[in-house]
Amino acid sequence: MRWIYHLIIAFLTIHLLVYMLGEKKLTAKIGAGLVLVLFLLRLFLIK
Repeated sequence: MRWIYHLIIAFLTIHLLVYMLGEKKLTAKIGAGLVLVLFLLRLFLIK
């Protein structure tokens, strides 16, 4: 079950990175970056 959760978070992280690279507005990039940081913290800090 933990692997499924990790795969979901990794999938969403990849999509956020693609969105950030394609977005032109700075505020949208900052918002996506904040969500990305939260996803990465969840991905690496789950025990």
